[in-house]
Amino acid sequence: MKIQISEIFYSLQGEGRLSGIPSVFVRLSGCPLRCRWCDTKYAWDYKAGREFEIEDVEKEISNYDTPYLVITGGEPMVHPDLEELVGKLARKGRHITIETSGIRSIRGLACDLMSISPKLSNAGGPKEWFRPDEIKKLLKDYDYQLKFVVDRPDDLDEIAVCLETLGTVEPYKVYLMPQASNRTEYLQKALWIAESCLKTGFSFSGRLQVMLWDGQRGR
Repeated sequence: MKIQISEIFYSLQGEGRLSGIPSVFVRLSGCPLRCRWCDTKYAWDYKAGREFEIEDVEKEISNYDTPYLVITGGEPMVHPDLEELVGKLARKGRHITIETSGIRSIRGLACDLMSISPKLSNAGGPKEWFRPDEIKKLLKDYDYQLKFVVDRPDDLDEIAVCLETLGTVEPYKVYLMPQASNRTEYLQKALWIAESCLKTGFSFSGRLQVMLWDGQRGR
């Protein structure tokens, strides 16, 4: 079986619960969303990158001495072969994170952490990008984290509405992270977002790919 992959690279997980852990990233090609602040627009095209046999993906990721594997995109959950891919890549001792916007749910995936980033209005898309029914299924079926990209203070009100719609969500599993394409922008927003986390009980998520490498591709 072949699957279209934009890139495979080794770096530190930059966001969320596992931030700072050396991980191999498999970035699948294709995404139906068009977030205006997306930092991986090169992966939007479903033909981006090249085709890989799953055996070649396994061989590539085995070159790196880490059990942490991140399936990202693009939008992995729209790939019809995702279940087979993660099923074959899963092995004893390997931890798999799937990064998704939450626009589609799939049950029974080999996934240790479902990392869900619901899209707020700051992403520039229609309301249909936020699909609470699909996200609720993911929250029920998997260990999860919810990551919200925060651009301005008004976003906090929208996040509160989103969480109310989703129902019971553990506050510490909700991560707020600054929308930023460079270090300067990141630091301008990080302090007031951190203060918001102290007030709400949400977790603060850094973005190491911005802080350490200034948004460099493959980091």
